[in-house]
Amino acid sequence: MPLYFFDLHDGTNFVKDEEGFDLEGPDAVRERLARIMTKVVRGVTATDDRQDFFAIARDAEGKVLFRAHLSLDMETVESA
Repeated sequence: MPLYFFDLHDGTNFVKDEEGFDLEGPDAVRERLARIMTKVVRGVTATDDRQDFFAIARDAEGKVLFRAHLSLDMETVESA
């Protein structure tokens, strides 16, 4: 099975996947990327007004196959 890598960036920190995952192909890569981003969302804290998270999925040759971006915007709403 081909090896695919998932790199993450939260606007401050970059984590490069050095190990990779054995996956069957593009559909499995896309599904894994979605699951990774779902886990990122679960770990979000409301410490900032805006948080952006980015991830890429690349093949063993380094070709980027998919990009994912999540953004959380929080704002205080004044009571009437």
